[in-house]
Amino acid sequence: MKSREIHLVRHFTGEVKPEYFTLAEAELPEPAEGEVLVANEWLSVDPYMRPRMAGLKTYIDPFMPGKPMEGGAVGKVIKSRSDTLKEGDYVMSMLGWREAYVAPAKGLTKVDANLLPAHAYLGIAGLTGLTAYAGLKRVIGLKEGETLWMSAGAGAVGSAGIQFAKAMGARVIATAGGKAKTDFCLEIGADAAIDYKAVPDLRKAIKDAAPEGIDAYFENVGGDHLVAALDVLKQFGRIAACGMISRYNDEAPSPGPHNMTNIVTKSLMIRGFIVIEHFDMQDEFIKDLSSWMMSGKVKSRETIYEGIEKMPEAFTGLFSGANLGKMLVKV
Repeated sequence: MKSREIHLVRHFTGEVKPEYFTLAEAELPEPAEGEVLVANEWLSVDPYMRPRMAGLKTYIDPFMPGKPMEGGAVGKVIKSRSDTLKEGDYVMSMLGWREAYVAPAKGLTKVDANLLPAHAYLGIAGLTGLTAYAGLKRVIGLKEGETLWMSAGAGAVGSAGIQFAKAMGARVIATAGGKAKTDFCLEIGADAAIDYKAVPDLRKAIKDAAPEGIDAYFENVGGDHLVAALDVLKQFGRIAACGMISRYNDEAPSPGPHNMTNIVTKSLMIRGFIVIEHFDMQDEFIKDLSSWMMSGKVKSRETIYEGIEKMPEAFTGLFSGANLGKMLVKV
């Protein structure tokens, strides 16, 4: 069986461009004992992949030029030599950016595509949802009645976080770029949504939306958003630093916030986190998510591209604001 896959041409900094990727074809071997052949159906693109393309080692190794890239994927087992997985089973893996693969069954996670749509396991029921959940529940410790500012509210983590925070009894102020995105934030439950591209002063816009101040800030953006957050947070405010997408394409270091002294004078807590540190919350997360979805408090939303060749375009779209909710590619 042949499989098409996306390779990184070279490491790069700055803007993501199509010429940094190439579409290749690989001949897949027959599964050996304990292995399965999987046809991917859904592939994920995520902001954390960007530093890997620059050759940087963070909490995960960089992508290697000339080799297939990696990312979240859900696919169907089409040939099995495993006792634990049978043909027709759906599995989740980090072997994305390709149409199919052969791998040991023990390294794959079986998912129930009858309980939830298969693609949900890459979004609100997967690492995306767990990221939002851990940030709110453990890092911030969000309480009923508090006010949360969710940046990048129309994105995958942001849109999950808005709904989770509302289900937890919080008031939510969302920021996003463009009217379609702020309308989406309001549609999924945000109490107020601010188009950061349309306001001359983000700090003032947040203060107008929450005159009493912000108890907690979920950081997905960085830059002017972090500067504003340090000003509008209340005494003992908390920041969960999940990502800083505005900085990922920088070719040179950008100046830090000028108002860092607020961290001291307001006794602020800032904690960065990575979802893999919070896998112990998985059972609690699924229990709460199931309850929230059954009661209609939480719904999933995706932006879908079709075809393996669309992977680079979908990834680039994360930085141009092309997605509402989770960005996925349907193989």
